[in-house]
Amino acid sequence: MKTKGLLLPILSVGLLAYATLSVVRSQPHTPRVDPPMPPPRSTFERTVAGIGLVEPSSEIISVSSHLPGVVEKVYVKAGDRVKVGAPLFKLDTRALEAQLAEKEASVTALRASASSADARVKTAAAALKEAKLLLVTAEKLTTSRTISADEVTQKRAAVETGEAALESSRSEAEAAQSQVKAAEAASNMVRVDLERSTVTALIDGEVLQVRIRPGEHATAGAAAQPYLILGQTLPLHVRVDVDEQDAWRVSSEARAIAQMRGDSTRSAPLKFVRIEPLVVPKQSLTGAAAERVDTRVLQLIYRLEPSVHRFLPGQQVDVFMEELPTAKTSMPQTLATGM
Repeated sequence: MKTKGLLLPILSVGLLAYATLSVVRSQPHTPRVDPPMPPPRSTFERTVAGIGLVEPSSEIISVSSHLPGVVEKVYVKAGDRVKVGAPLFKLDTRALEAQLAEKEASVTALRASASSADARVKTAAAALKEAKLLLVTAEKLTTSRTISADEVTQKRAAVETGEAALESSRSEAEAAQSQVKAAEAASNMVRVDLERSTVTALIDGEVLQVRIRPGEHATAGAAAQPYLILGQTLPLHVRVDVDEQDAWRVSSEARAIAQMRGDSTRSAPLKFVRIEPLVVPKQSLTGAAAERVDTRVLQLIYRLEPSVHRFLPGQQVDVFMEELPTAKTSMPQTLATGM
């Protein structure tokens, strides 16, 4: 009887053990493997780390249009290198060309009117000169009583009339010249707008992105998305965000390296350029789950030294800066003392 009471528990334990063994054997065997690429790691004994963003040494230049209009032609594509003054894109200029023709015709007509006014000035001056000669002759003849006093008075009146006519013609000539200058200025304004219809490069650099196509409408001024992005990529710079809590640890004399994200074996040495003294809210995010977004950062600018690895503008990199002993830390005076 006692043995029969233990049979059921023993059977249950056996079935449970069999089920557990079956489940364990059905699981695939996954061998432990190392990660394909080693994680980012500093080679310095003491390190200040930050996230870097590769950018042109000129910084990003967002190109927009001076004037509103429909794009007629785009002269460049992404990856092209351009020189100062090279055309980037051009707006439709037919309306401006018609305005220029109208303004130039107006200038021609006003110049003709100004020439006529100048001729009237010369005619009035000659008439006044003749009237003065007649007056002088008449005044000489009054002594011999060969001419009456009334005639002399008439000669004086003729001189006064000639002077008034000369003054009037001069005023008309000046007004005509002013109209010519105003018309020339209006013509030059249209000519300048024609030149501004072709947007040109202001620096030597590389076209990084083109977002405008022929037939699209361009607005004047800054657009929500730049029509074209330009920058000097020889050399490239790295803008490094260092947490404000670590700002005191950075040094302009310390060594620094940049490592590509995803493959820390691809790295390049960095050369210090400058520290931007304004601590700003963090904007360059990595997407890590533990990343703080409510922090402020100090931005350091480094130059990418020549390397066999290719870094691209806009690429995020891991940056490691050597932390020097406190006595050797060299920070700009404005950052170190707040002065």
